[in-house]
Amino acid sequence: MSAQSTPDPAIPGETGPTSPAGRIKGRRRKPPTGRRRALTVTAWTAAGIVVLGGTGAGYLYFKLNNNLKTVDINQALGTDRPGKADNGSENILVLGSDSRSGTNKKLGGGTDDGSARSDTAMIVHVYEGHKKATVVSMPRDTLVDRPECTDSKGAKHPAVHGAMFNESYSTGGAACTVKTVESLTGLRMDHYLEVDFSGFEKLIDELGGVQVTTTKAIHDPHSHLNLTTGPHTLNGQQALGLVRTRHGVGDGSDLGRIQLQQAFVKALAEQVKHIGLFTSPKKLYNLADTATKAVTADSDLGSVNSLMSFADGLKGISSSHMTMVTMPVRYDPADPNRVVVVHSKAQLVWDALRNDRPVPKAATEGTATGEAKDVVSAP
Repeated sequence: MSAQSTPDPAIPGETGPTSPAGRIKGRRRKPPTGRRRALTVTAWTAAGIVVLGGTGAGYLYFKLNNNLKTVDINQALGTDRPGKADNGSENILVLGSDSRSGTNKKLGGGTDDGSARSDTAMIVHVYEGHKKATVVSMPRDTLVDRPECTDSKGAKHPAVHGAMFNESYSTGGAACTVKTVESLTGLRMDHYLEVDFSGFEKLIDELGGVQVTTTKAIHDPHSHLNLTTGPHTLNGQQALGLVRTRHGVGDGSDLGRIQLQQAFVKALAEQVKHIGLFTSPKKLYNLADTATKAVTADSDLGSVNSLMSFADGLKGISSSHMTMVTMPVRYDPADPNRVVVVHSKAQLVWDALRNDRPVPKAATEGTATGEAKDVVSAP
């Protein structure tokens, strides 16, 4: 996957905050690409769950099913939402959460106040026919108008003007985050997926680490990261530090971190295709067990049966038909540590997804991108 990026001058005139299948006899089947395998892994090895469910190992199926945590987004948000697409396309909001409580306390680097924020947020748009997808990264430091919302426990939260995007999660959890994204984009989020810090770390360790090469040294005590220039095999803690760092490289903004996250996905893709994941039932089970424990999903997607269907829908997407972009933003003139939406360009993104079309290059040209490009790459 490659990110569409351009230089980041300020834009005048914009205002406002705002398993694998079995072999075919007589013909060698072309192996899945690295990116396609990586997509399967990042969807909590849903394809692995399909394999386990198909082997008759019923007790494993139910154990994995019981691992899953769910949240009823539909009940919390009610009917005042954008309409569903009628052509089979889907929008999935994927969050990485940074809870400071429990196991995540030592990873978050903050006080154990039980709070959490969405450290990473992406809208995954799967097009009609499920043969291609666009992933839109949402910078956590974006200033937005957070709408009034009701969280999954029934508590109401008032609307706020000019709030940081990731505060929607700390205020009202998954339901308020989905409400904020739908208000900002005008797009209905058909599904919600969340993975926590400790789950991400364990997943990388289960995979045996990820190989990357750094062109600059990265030192960030805030994310427990200390990498010299050159090749590295990152363990779970180091990988987590890399996708979270914002002080060790670039301009210190979330935009630079997003670039590192995109580079890590490429490195993960290169690593996964060499692992032989499906040749070891034990490794496959351990990975699926870890993944399902780490995930929270909307109630419509929160079962192994639903995940099987979800995986079937994703595995038809080839790497050449996947695009990653960042929501068009510019640095806030009043605070360089915050960004604001470039509304005219962002609308090009939302209109494209609403109409199930590719995001035009004009949507990201001339927007802020951070300064961490090419710092990390696959070996």
